[in-house]
Amino acid sequence: MTKSELIQKLAERNPHLFLRDIEKIVETVFNEISDALANGDRVELRGFGAFSIKHRDARTGRNPRTGETVNVEAKRLPFFKTGKALREKLNEKKDDSQSPEDAFYNPSSE
Repeated sequence: MTKSELIQKLAERNPHLFLRDIEKIVETVFNEISDALANGDRVELRGFGAFSIKHRDARTGRNPRTGETVNVEAKRLPFFKTGKALREKLNEKKDDSQSPEDAFYNPSSE
């Protein structure tokens, strides 16, 4: 789902709100999460999951095309850990059909 699809779904579920207000709300939520992570804070949305930052140390890597060694700088990366309620919802037994993403990640299952 893209951000525009999310905004559209929210607009359908909340016809009493203006589309521009929904866009502003979604943008504000994403900006607050981004700002909190940039400040080194952890963001937890109960039942959904938690966003945090993982620190990667500087290291020596290898260019896969040429085999040349390169220095990779230290960096901070966003990390998402699912909440219990989301994990349970994803693993509910509804039927035996797979989503298209499942086939992409496990092509040998066909």
